[in-house]
Amino acid sequence: MMNERLRMVQDLIDKGYIKSESVRRAMERVPRDEFVPEDEKHRAYLDIPLPIGEGQTISAPHMVAMIAELLDLEGGMKVLEVGTGCGYNAAVIAEIIGREGHLYTVERIHSLYERARRKLEALGYDNITVIHGDGSRGYPPEAPYSRIYVTAAAPYIPEPLREQLEVGGKLLIPVGSDKFYQELVLVERLSSGDYRSRNLGGVAFVPLIGKHGWKFH
Repeated sequence: MMNERLRMVQDLIDKGYIKSESVRRAMERVPRDEFVPEDEKHRAYLDIPLPIGEGQTISAPHMVAMIAELLDLEGGMKVLEVGTGCGYNAAVIAEIIGREGHLYTVERIHSLYERARRKLEALGYDNITVIHGDGSRGYPPEAPYSRIYVTAAAPYIPEPLREQLEVGGKLLIPVGSDKFYQELVLVERLSSGDYRSRNLGGVAFVPLIGKHGWKFH
């Protein structure tokens, strides 16, 4: 499926989603077909979200590329991902920050946590730690983080995530109460108590469930 992967990446470049060499390389290296269920493999390199079980989805490739570009990642960074899902997004980010960096990713659904942990381990990503827990609380043991991103929509920006961001760090999160439409918000920590936020446009993500997210389920 390598040719399909390369065609997908070229299409994302042509459409302006992939702008940097680091994101291009990462998305060429990570096999999306390894992260989707067997009956979805034939659609692995279409630019669409796909079901991964438990009512969750793997994001469309253009959204993964957008997240990677907006985070402005560098080698060696410590990154927190909230919402591991199948692990694909984590693998792309891990490729960019390199072996000298580390990504911590939190998944609340145990079956997805186990599946992602096993898959990432099998693919050799020793710079990723998968944690089973409530990602809306962040992951305090390894804070602060250079970058934090959330792959589910929150009703508001969780305070623990802001607090776990280092000064100069960036947090990317979808925020909104509508099931089918949210705003993608980029938060930058300017000092210990000063933050700057900007809206980057409309997106649609599954809801973030947890203490600092939605309370249902």
